[in-house]
Order: sequence, then C-alpha cells, then structure tokens
Amino acid sequence: MPLCVVTGAAGALGSDVARALISRGDDVALVDRAEARARLDALVKELGARATAHTDLSDAAARGPVELAALVAGGWAGGNDEAAFHAMMESNVATVHAAFRALLPGMVARKRGAVVVVGSRNVERPWTGAGAAAYTASKSAAVAMAQATAAEVLEHGVRINAVLPSTMDTPANRASMPKADFSRWVTTQSAAGVIAFLLSEAARDVSGAAIPLYGRA
Repeated sequence: MPLCVVTGAAGALGSDVARALISRGDDVALVDRAEARARLDALVKELGARATAHTDLSDAAARGPVELAALVAGGWAGGNDEAAFHAMMESNVATVHAAFRALLPGMVARKRGAVVVVGSRNVERPWTGAGAAAYTASKSAAVAMAQATAAEVLEHGVRINAVLPSTMDTPANRASMPKADFSRWVTTQSAAGVIAFLLSEAARDVSGAAIPLYGRA
C-alpha cells in the first residue's frame, strides 16, 4: 500500500484526512508539532497499525518511500503587523517549502507521487481576507509555490494540487463564531474527501489545480 504523509495531522482537518486515507487502505505517517503528541498518539490508537505518529517530517519520511502527501499544517492570525506576517509566513509558507524539499526529490526519483496543499478561499477572493492580510498573503504564496512546482515536476510523474476551503466547520471556529450558521461552512469530512480524491489514481490527470471548497459560506 502507498505511504502517505499528513502534516498537521492532529488538527480537525488533518485527522479526517488521515481517517479517509486509512479507510481506503493506505499507510499513513501522521506529523504534527511536539506539543500535539498526545493527540497524535490518540489518533494512532484509533486508526490502528497502518498509522504512525511523528513530530519530525524527516522521521516520517524515513518510514518508507512516500508516494502521497497532504500538507495540512498551517495557522491563522489576524492583522498584518510584523509579528503576524512572520508567524503566517512560517506557518503557511515555510511548512510547505520544507515538505517539498523533504518529499519531492524521492517522488521525482521514483517518478511517482501526488501532493495536496491546503490553501484558502482568500487566494481567489483576497478581499474576503480583510483584517487578516498576512494570512491571506501567506496562503496565496503557498498556493503559488504549489502551482509553480507542479509545473516543474509534472514530467517526472509527480502531481501537486491545492484546495481552497472557505470557513471550515471545526470546534475552534464554532467557539470563535458561535452565532454563525454552521451549516454554510465546509465540513472537514467533505474537504478530506476531496483531498483523498486528489491523492488517488482517479485524479491522475489533475495537476496544478486549485479546487474551490466554498460550501455556502
């Protein structure tokens, strides 16, 4: 079975991506920060022997040849001051760049692989990021890097795509926006299904795409 790396695996979306991949028979290396180790271990206990927990991407990659990767790790912060800018670039751009450097050479050498980057609706509708300009810029940079890199590796049998969710229906978002109509948001299960599709043979002809996942938000 193919080995898939999921970064940000302890979060709401990352854990549902892992569940979707495990349910179809993939082996999954779950990656998140050291402070999320307890949640990673709980997820491994839920998913079983096909899943392993890691707090270092290189450790996860050493588990075996990585064919698939869902780069879910990222963050959100409002504003555009210096602290917010550097935090968002580190969370949303540097993490993708590091994953590309760690994983793509092996995929290119084996001439097989697929990667999905999680962007944001703000990439295509930046005005919806008013009040969070640094976050919007960082997600735009991550998706642009994904699409440019997709063109570089396409002839080597490697595909890279992005998904652009609007507001995700997560416990954190419900807590921060308790008066919102949650039914209009994108469920993590729905987004995970799209990511799993893009990491499947059924999507073998899709690369360089940025798929809108807007729900009704």
